[in-house]
Amino acid sequence: MPLANNEIMDYFLRAEALLKGHFLLTSGRHSDQYFQCAKVLQYPDYAAKLCGELAAYFKDDNIDKVIAPAMGGILVGWEVARLLGKQFLFAEREKERFEIRRGFEIHPGERILVCEDVVTTGGSVQEVIDLVRKNGAVVAGAAYLVDRSNGKVDFGVKQKATMTMSVISYSPEECPLCKQNIPVVKPGSRKIF
Repeated sequence: MPLANNEIMDYFLRAEALLKGHFLLTSGRHSDQYFQCAKVLQYPDYAAKLCGELAAYFKDDNIDKVIAPAMGGILVGWEVARLLGKQFLFAEREKERFEIRRGFEIHPGERILVCEDVVTTGGSVQEVIDLVRKNGAVVAGAAYLVDRSNGKVDFGVKQKATMTMSVISYSPEECPLCKQNIPVVKPGSRKIF
């Protein structure tokens, strides 16, 4: 039986993974909330339950491999791949764009599921989708734990989030937290210049 939104939110709250403050998101936008999925994924039982929702959704889609953008998507992608019994690989940023390294390979015609932890604008997922397609493979879908866009992000493929919600974000120029001189924090893995 699928997890209810309140059960999923409870995992995030118990793991202290939903942060409040003034945050710089990977997208470059600012928000007063931040989902630090690494904190919820540090508990294997939470990871198995949350990623189990994603794996169950794609179990009949003939997935060959699962890929995730480093760094945030690695644990999600690995756990989904484990639950599906499929090979896992990840893409890394090399000179500001995602590349396949470490001897990983994508072959033409393979059906690949793209996994991520949090989606706000979908930039990283879209970059990995483009990378998969550039290598001649088929994007079977996109799976992520948290959709901060409230379903507005559309990758043009089958997609699933364990939790969908609307979290307000601002451009730096219109951010009310900046106007209040509240210091901004960048808790994620990607450096933004």
